[in-house]
Amino acid sequence: MDFVRFYDAYWEQKEEGKVRVDMRRLGLLAERVDADERVLQVDGGPGWLAQLVIDRGAHVIMTDLSNVAVARARARGIDARQCEIDAGPLPFSDGEFDVVISDSQLEHRFDPEHALDEMVRVLRPGGRLLLLLPNTAHWRVRWWVLRGRFPYVPNTPTDWLHLRFFTLPDVTELLAARGLVVTGTDGSASLRVKGLYPAFLRQGLPAALYTKLARRWPALFARDFIVVARKEVRSGAGSHGAAAGQGRG
Repeated sequence: MDFVRFYDAYWEQKEEGKVRVDMRRLGLLAERVDADERVLQVDGGPGWLAQLVIDRGAHVIMTDLSNVAVARARARGIDARQCEIDAGPLPFSDGEFDVVISDSQLEHRFDPEHALDEMVRVLRPGGRLLLLLPNTAHWRVRWWVLRGRFPYVPNTPTDWLHLRFFTLPDVTELLAARGLVVTGTDGSASLRVKGLYPAFLRQGLPAALYTKLARRWPALFARDFIVVARKEVRSGAGSHGAAAGQGRG
């Protein structure tokens, strides 16, 4: 399958300025970036999150496999480059960035472990990897599976566009195998998703309480979980030193 052509068509049919964007979710990632840091966002789409990070004073480069998405990001003034990470390496040097961000994209990759390897490679020792992924262990998905079902519901962890499925413990293991230490987790409830939540949870006090639950226990209550991980500083060949500094959880 030609993924570049597929996602070019995907973005062409989404009219600029009329796409609903969950800015609260994007803000949970952007707030973890400091001014003057060198940031790479992989598969950044039209650049919504990249723009938030730039607004915080960071130096951002963004990639995406879609030429249409890259063109829209460039129209925002973002340094955006077309790159299909499933097809080869990221076009950057080892350890080039202080922060690497992947926002709800590894689940769309044919080879997510290769993509993760590349993101770790271009991250400097002591730098931070910010991952946001749909939570396949969300309580609603667990309920579906318990009933013997796995429906493909749009905008949920079982969206039909997802090629791979992740849980928080699985991602923690994948990161540990690559020399990254998890320093914080968070969760986005994304209560606007009608296919995942009953109506009474999406407004008022229930919504406020549920949002807190999603942030406190993302592995069960969040539609998307966030993992903040620090790349260890190697003290010598074949061994790991202590991670530099304290992680921004």
